[in-house]
Amino acid sequence: MGDIEIRDDRAAGRLEAVADGEVVGRIEYFPLDGPERALVPVHTVVEPAHEGKGIAGSLARELYAVAAREGSAVAPLCPYVAKWAERHPDQAPAAGPELIRAAKEWLAAHPGRF
Repeated sequence: MGDIEIRDDRAAGRLEAVADGEVVGRIEYFPLDGPERALVPVHTVVEPAHEGKGIAGSLARELYAVAAREGSAVAPLCPYVAKWAERHPDQAPAAGPELIRAAKEWLAAHPGRF
């Protein structure tokens, strides 16, 4: 397998890991405008043939990097991203409870989105 490229498909709400032209992993997310700007990851998926290669961690790292470049927070509802953030507090600032609550409310109000 060649190098992994990570691309942000904002319109689709996906951060994708691409290898040899094939999407091998993704984080599905949505942007949140209030109480502060944030990216909210909901699911992380890595294709079975590509598991164990650090793809999910690379996606989580890039999600936080994208948010930092945009001046946004990250409110991780995805269990994988939340655990990754706990292990990498230097790269993943914690989201406050109000932001997490707002993200959960948005998700509950859009049941067909994910």
